[in-house]
Amino acid sequence: MCHGEHRMYRNHGMYCFRQFLTKEEKIEHLEEYKEWLEREKKGVEETIEELKKAS
Repeated sequence: MCHGEHRMYRNHGMYCFRQFLTKEEKIEHLEEYKEWLEREKKGVEETIEELKKAS
């Protein structure tokens, strides 16, 4: 995640950098980031379970 107001956002499949985002854009970015973290967590949990079964 970017620090400060410098954020990267997706615009029609392309990534753009802007310095100042609207409140709605910040919310959208955070919701997308939260979904990404939830998917990553699920992947980590699945990998842990697979490794435990292989032991």
